[in-house]
Amino acid sequence: MRIAVPDLISPSYFPAEAAVTLGFFADEGIDARLDLISPIEKAYEALRNCDIDIVAGSAHSALSAFPRWKGVKLLCAQSQGMYWFLVMRADLRAKRGDLSVVKGRRIGAAPWVGLCLRQLLIESEIDPDREGVTIMPTPGSLGEKVNFGVAAARALEQGVIDGFWANGMGAEIAIRAGVGTLVLDVRRGDGPKAGFNYTMATLAATDRLIAEQPKKIAGAVRAIAATQLALQNDVQLAENVAKKLFPQDSSHIVELVRRDLPFYRSDLTRFFVEGMNGFARRINILDRDVPYSEVVAEQFSEYWHKSSPPNTSFD
Repeated sequence: MRIAVPDLISPSYFPAEAAVTLGFFADEGIDARLDLISPIEKAYEALRNCDIDIVAGSAHSALSAFPRWKGVKLLCAQSQGMYWFLVMRADLRAKRGDLSVVKGRRIGAAPWVGLCLRQLLIESEIDPDREGVTIMPTPGSLGEKVNFGVAAARALEQGVIDGFWANGMGAEIAIRAGVGTLVLDVRRGDGPKAGFNYTMATLAATDRLIAEQPKKIAGAVRAIAATQLALQNDVQLAENVAKKLFPQDSSHIVELVRRDLPFYRSDLTRFFVEGMNGFARRINILDRDVPYSEVVAEQFSEYWHKSSPPNTSFD
């Protein structure tokens, strides 16, 4: 089973990476491997072309290759909520939650990732076009072997961009280095509340593969759920994964995964799908409402890990 991730050095798709690396797919009798394919729309194009079996990426981006959700289904979540951070240059002295700092600025974001930031700004009554906000890929960040968040943090330090909208690893590197300030973390309450359900990190497969290999797909979902539970029970497992996949950039991963543990649930709720599809219609990547049953492979819901660990903080 070939599993595409659009970004490797990151907590964003870590449950899928850990499920492969820690042997949870193997426990299900699945010989799985990770393929780094970026940006995310290329990963979904590879899924449509049957070059890979599963995309472990942002849910809404499936619409880049499967209009109206035709031919694809979400299998489970890797974690709940939209998981990107807005980080601005430290010398701008931005305050958390104050989106006015983006006016007239260059914000690095991968193409389908940037769609979410643009809509957040609009719902915060900031028109990107009128206010001169440029949302663009960071130069050199979309290569097959480049991590977007890490590349964005470096570009921020070099002054190539004024801010970025990217994963937790990029945010952590920029903030710890003193070159960036956190402005927006939607999952923890910043910005418009609707933004939480714009997208989330999921697993997706084609209708064809689901029909042809339902037992293997069920095994994949169980592997993700087992991984989420394992990380909640022992977050230090994250270090073992990072040392194998990205040893040069592994220093922050345990703390980043620890922070995300409250979101490590694999359920896909009707409320989420309604919110995601509403967002997709507002930005014109979906032209009509699509029922939950046409977005989510409900038959695998019995394997989802639905409970958060007790006594955890979202801060």
